[in-house]
Amino acid sequence: MYAIIEACGKQYKVTEGDVVFFEKLDAEEGKKVTFDNVVLLSDDKKVQVGNPYVKGIKVEGKVVSHGKGKKIIVFKYKPKKNYRRKQGHRQPYTKVEITSIKLPAAKKEATTKAAEKAE
Repeated sequence: MYAIIEACGKQYKVTEGDVVFFEKLDAEEGKKVTFDNVVLLSDDKKVQVGNPYVKGIKVEGKVVSHGKGKKIIVFKYKPKKNYRRKQGHRQPYTKVEITSIKLPAAKKEATTKAAEKAE
């Protein structure tokens, strides 16, 4: 099972156990974070697409660490005008481990019944 969530202005494909690098989140290390904006949810057999989000689905994760990415050099210049500007940038990120994809209780029962019938 995987889900596509919307967080920090971007969309991420996540499954349970994944480690994802989000842009800086306001959460301390070791704390839980919940993502409610699930755009798509896919089981083994069924795909649910939201309009704009799938209702009742939540993705939970645990903040592992905070850090900064690799340095990017921004260099501007204008030829023959003696104009040169060099600047570096390191984007802050939050490393999150996805712990679970929570389905509503009614959906869980329906999926388990469908799995039992298939067997």
